[in-house]
Amino acid sequence: MDDSFLRTCLFFTSNRLSRAITKIAEEQFASTGLSPMYGYLILLVNGTPGITQKELAEKLSVTPSTLTRFIDKLEGRHLAERKVQGKTVLVYPTEKSKELEVTIRAASRKLKESYSAVLGLDDASKLSDDILASSELLEKR
Repeated sequence: MDDSFLRTCLFFTSNRLSRAITKIAEEQFASTGLSPMYGYLILLVNGTPGITQKELAEKLSVTPSTLTRFIDKLEGRHLAERKVQGKTVLVYPTEKSKELEVTIRAASRKLKESYSAVLGLDDASKLSDDILASSELLEKR
């Protein structure tokens, strides 16, 4: 059977790319004890103490219910804390999350170095820009 349709299918090729980059990201973030998503979530919370859950969900492109589960886990590990202000839930860093920031930033840097070493810095940057632009267009449909 001819399987060439797989190479021209955005669904298949984007999932293949996602699996490949996820594997590299998990390797680089192993030193943090966190998955890459939790690492980036901590960076956002550390960088914007009191950020709303809604803002975090938008920035990370996840549903509010998924973000709630993420924050639940971070709170369980004493890496974030929530404060309710009226109907708004604000998320704050903890001392423990602040202490992890250097390690998380190093893992993020190593991740970029890893994929840039394979793709080239310019191509990696262009690919990221193209994926972002395409995602935004598809989300608006």
